Amino acid sequence: MDRQKQRMTLTAAVAVLVPLAAACGSEQADGGSGAADGTARPLTGVRWDVDSITADGRKHPVADGAYLTIGTDGTAEGSYGCNGFSAKATVDGDRVRLTDATATERACEDRSMAVEQALARTLTAGPLTSDVDGDHLTLKAADGDTVRLTGHPDAG
Repeated sequence: MDRQKQRMTLTAAVAVLVPLAAACGSEQADGGSGAADGTARPLTGVRWDVDSITADGRKHPVADGAYLTIGTDGTAEGSYGCNGFSAKATVDGDRVRLTDATATERACEDRSMAVEQALARTLTAGPLTSDVDGDHLTLKAADGDTVRLTGHPDAG
C-alpha cells in the first residue's frame, strides 16, 4: 500500500508541477478552428473521449471513461480513466495548453496508473497542437506524444 501511495503522490506532483514549469500567459482565445468546410466540431464545449495515447513511441489503450472537456470559460476537466482532473485551459488557434492541473488520488491498478501518468504528462507537458477532423481530435505534444479522442456534443 505504501508503494501505491508513493505513486499517487508522484502522479499528483507531476500533474501539478509540470504545467507550472511550462505555463506562460493567461490569455484566453477562441474555441479553436475546425475544418474549413465547417464539418468539424469546435474544440471547446465538447466531451472528448480518449481513445488512445501514444507516448514514448508506444501506443497505449486507455481505460474506459477517460475523457477531456475544454470549457469556453478557460477551464478543462476530465478523467484519466481512474482519477479525475481539472486544469486551466488556453486555446489559441490550433494550440492548446493545460496548466495548473490537479487530480484525485485514487489507488489504481499498476498498469492503469502507468497509462494515467503518461496521459497526464502528455496533456500538461506544454502546448499541444490540435487537429479536429469531424468527431475526432488529435492532440500532439512537441515530443511527438499523441492523444486521440472522439467527440460527443453538449458537454458544456
